[in-house]
Amino acid sequence: MASDVNSPVRSRWLVPTSLVLISVVPVSAGALLMATLAVGARITPDNARFFASPVPVVVHIITASVYCVLGPFQFIPGFRRRRPGWHRVAGRLLVPSGLTAALAGLWMTLFYPLAPGDVQLLRGERLVFGSAMAVSLILGFTAIRQRDIARHRAWMIRGYAVAQGAGTQFIVSVPWLLVTGKSAGGLSKVWLMGAAWMINIAVAEWIIRKRITPRRLTGPARTSAGVTAGTT
Repeated sequence: MASDVNSPVRSRWLVPTSLVLISVVPVSAGALLMATLAVGARITPDNARFFASPVPVVVHIITASVYCVLGPFQFIPGFRRRRPGWHRVAGRLLVPSGLTAALAGLWMTLFYPLAPGDVQLLRGERLVFGSAMAVSLILGFTAIRQRDIARHRAWMIRGYAVAQGAGTQFIVSVPWLLVTGKSAGGLSKVWLMGAAWMINIAVAEWIIRKRITPRRLTGPARTSAGVTAGTT
């Protein structure tokens, strides 16, 4: 009986737990890169651009890590209802963190030289999805200011889906590595990274259409729900 009662609780936490786990690899890789920059490790063709201009990549790593690790908890309905105060505070942190991560990523895409083996098409791909993340967050913020809860949630889900691209890219790259014995490069990397982003976006759109119904809060309902900028 206790197992039946706890089952819905476990299922509600399955998705955010999975999203946090997906974030482990890119967050760990970012932490390792920051440590490399801090100790002044040997400069190689792969990291030379980061040593030449470390601030953008450090800002991107920190803000993207905060956004990807805390973001999943904003999408748990029960957690939002039980802790509306935490949800609002976290939202005010996550929106600027996500937007800063997206803008720092765009800066790096535009001004960092390409890594060895990368092609110009990859730069264009990053610009498209980085811009999509920034626009999604801005539209999500605008929606909550207009008290359009459904549209706010939809755009926040889309923005988070794009942000989680790095985690999914690692997952889709593993089969390639096992089959070929080497990391993807050139057009293969473009296709794998694009596929990862599109997988995330497809899942996000499925969730939006399955779970979110049009709903606007007006008057007293807004106060009782604790709706403020940055909530989801």
